[in-house]
Amino acid sequence: MTEQVYINGELVERSEARVSVFDRGLLYGYGLFETMRSYDGQVFRLDRHLSRLARSADMLGIGEALDVSELGRAVYDTISANELSDARIRLTVTAGEGERSLSLPASGSLTTMIVAEELVLPLPQAYQNGISAAIVGAARNSQSPLSGVKSIGYLESLLVRSQAADAGAEEAVMLNERGLVAECSASNIFIVASGRLLTPSAESGILPGITRGIVIELASSMGIEASEGDVAVADLLNADEAFITNSVIEILPLVELDGRPIGRGKPGEVTAWLSKAYKELTGR
Repeated sequence: MTEQVYINGELVERSEARVSVFDRGLLYGYGLFETMRSYDGQVFRLDRHLSRLARSADMLGIGEALDVSELGRAVYDTISANELSDARIRLTVTAGEGERSLSLPASGSLTTMIVAEELVLPLPQAYQNGISAAIVGAARNSQSPLSGVKSIGYLESLLVRSQAADAGAEEAVMLNERGLVAECSASNIFIVASGRLLTPSAESGILPGITRGIVIELASSMGIEASEGDVAVADLLNADEAFITNSVIEILPLVELDGRPIGRGKPGEVTAWLSKAYKELTGR
């Protein structure tokens, strides 16, 4: 079967999908994206992804041209056209074709793209044994107006992931300009200390992930104290447990930082409880 891609209101073969060389997303990184996951053909928390996209679009001055309802339908059309059940879906919106200037878009013509692919996850051993991370030099800027926006400008994340790999680690932990833990290259981070859950706050310069929010809700419903705030590197190193989250990997244990074990150096009990609760939620 030929892979079908949604672009600007149409489903076309992947080989026929085209974007203008004058697209402002290509020229300036002027765009947004959401990565989602479907379970048995149902996109988990699609409404939250679309709401975040709409908020960010308003901030970038392209919200009025965004038809969220149509995009929701298009996501399912793309999944169906590719005959997928468990899928990874990427929805991308850019400011569209325009003049080469730094002014805000004058027209309401956006470029919208949706790609749905077969779901590929980390190996089972990663969930069973946990993964390692390295602290990298690049910092998140908590004062940036884009810190809470899932923009298509992802070069920094690509570079720090490469730096972590060069250090022999599987993920990169990024600090903000104050030297506090912010987030990972493509995920949020949590620590567990004395049975309490802590994750960097939005004020730390992070992108508050959809899965991050769900984990906080699950923890509260399970009687686990969960809070958002400043997380120092020492807090992470001295934690009993740590894990990272995003919509595709769900909850993945983090057991080593810069070659030093976190806690006992293996996935912890609270991480296991939350992982089980998350899977039960997606199952429903």
